[in-house]
Amino acid sequence: MHRPNLAPQYANLAVIDMAALKNGSTSRSHVIREIRDACRRLGFFQVVNHGVSESVLDEALTVASKFFDLPTKEKMELMSNDVHKPVRCGTSIKDGVDKVQFWRVFLKHYAHPLKDWVHMWPENPKDYREKMGRYCQEVKKVGLEVMKAIIESLELNPSYITKEIEDGMQVMAVNCYPPCPQPEIALGLPPHSDYSCLTILYQSCQGLQIMDFEDNTWKAIPHIPGALQVHVGDHFEVLSNGLYKSVVHRATLNRDSTRISLTSLFSLGMDDKMETAKELVDDQNPKKYRESSFRDFLDFLSTNDFSEGNNNFIDILKIKNYN
Repeated sequence: MHRPNLAPQYANLAVIDMAALKNGSTSRSHVIREIRDACRRLGFFQVVNHGVSESVLDEALTVASKFFDLPTKEKMELMSNDVHKPVRCGTSIKDGVDKVQFWRVFLKHYAHPLKDWVHMWPENPKDYREKMGRYCQEVKKVGLEVMKAIIESLELNPSYITKEIEDGMQVMAVNCYPPCPQPEIALGLPPHSDYSCLTILYQSCQGLQIMDFEDNTWKAIPHIPGALQVHVGDHFEVLSNGLYKSVVHRATLNRDSTRISLTSLFSLGMDDKMETAKELVDDQNPKKYRESSFRDFLDFLSTNDFSEGNNNFIDILKIKNYN
């Protein structure tokens, strides 16, 4: 595995003002172009003026920190390497299965519809369900707005798969990266892309790096207080027939402080297949990807070792002539 560069260049990122999406056609069309360029170039951008209040963001980070501060015995009750479980805690992707253990602790749980899953979330901290539930609902609204804009940027019908995504899966990955005495030889997470249509991340401090497709180097993501980070996922790469790229990213570590990240992954329903939009396929641009579902990804995850950072779901979806 490549050792992390703790002082890489910063990525030249688009920062999207979501308030402009609600304004007149001129400003909206400009923002849609910015989103199109960001999705083509890096598969990543940040959003501000997104409507999620500072208090909701701060309270979600606080209850996440309180959960990770619980006694190990209490967290162990949720420990599992079964990736199909709707609520689980762990220290690697699959504890005891992956060859390399990563410098993180995580809690994953399904979040939509909230009423179907919240009763399975941790009972402690006492306010975890309330505060994290509020965050999940608010970030879901942002996710839907961003997805509509991305679909519009592909010049598809604005209602294209909107209802399917609205009714689909929302998975929360709450990550804790403790201080690491030797951050230059360890990682919090290996290089990977997300299976999702879209991922929205909020973090307590800097630590995320993305692969810049233009020069094949790792670039650091600058920390903008209050901003949300948007990742294009594998399923949007499939939908766009490769016009938009699923961003490859990794989590680096800090010698002095703990980093908390709240990662919300949006996809279609468990067994609903994402396929390439027919409008983006023609004689000059043949279909490049197979269809797949969230369950297909879970099955893939359960049988592959991600510790070396070279196993991405998107690679098995590529039709051979185009990989």
